[in-house]
Amino acid sequence: MDQISDGVEMKNDEEIARLIQSGRVEFFDALVKRYEVKISRYARKFLSDKDDIGDVLQDIFIKVYTNIKSFDANRKFSSWIYRIAHNELVNALKKRKNKILPLIDLDIFLPYNISKDDFNKNNDQQDVKKIVEECLGQLTEKYKEIIILYYLEELSYKEIADILQIPVSTAGIRIKRGREMMQSIHKNIKHKYE
Repeated sequence: MDQISDGVEMKNDEEIARLIQSGRVEFFDALVKRYEVKISRYARKFLSDKDDIGDVLQDIFIKVYTNIKSFDANRKFSSWIYRIAHNELVNALKKRKNKILPLIDLDIFLPYNISKDDFNKNNDQQDVKKIVEECLGQLTEKYKEIIILYYLEELSYKEIADILQIPVSTAGIRIKRGREMMQSIHKNIKHKYE
């Protein structure tokens, strides 16, 4: 095992960031490996085209690399990188007209919102995913992003507040309102499928 990979698995993100800040840029690859799949999954909630996602991922990691010196290693690295990803994805959405979300597994999203009784036995999981996608598509960006961060990325209120640069209480309020909006939209959509 070489010196670079030796022990890097034992270091937390903030320790690796400190090493990179001190000039040990060879450790940057470890952060990319830790976050590439997570950030890619997050990007798929906003962009559907694989090439677009790849381009944005590249932009995100370039921005992380060029701004790593400004990262406060006393804070959570995950919140910092998600904030950069969030900003890049918002910029990408502004540039692209294609805002279709990929199909989402409903069981992960709002399991308490939609019961199995809400759908007749002829509806398959694909129909359920389309309904969730349609619900998310009707939310404003402010609520869509917070619902995705909380339910799909499973981030805490504090992490979301750091990413969106809002107070924790505001994050909680937006999650509650977003959930209520999703439930209301679902009720309206449900009637279309009956």
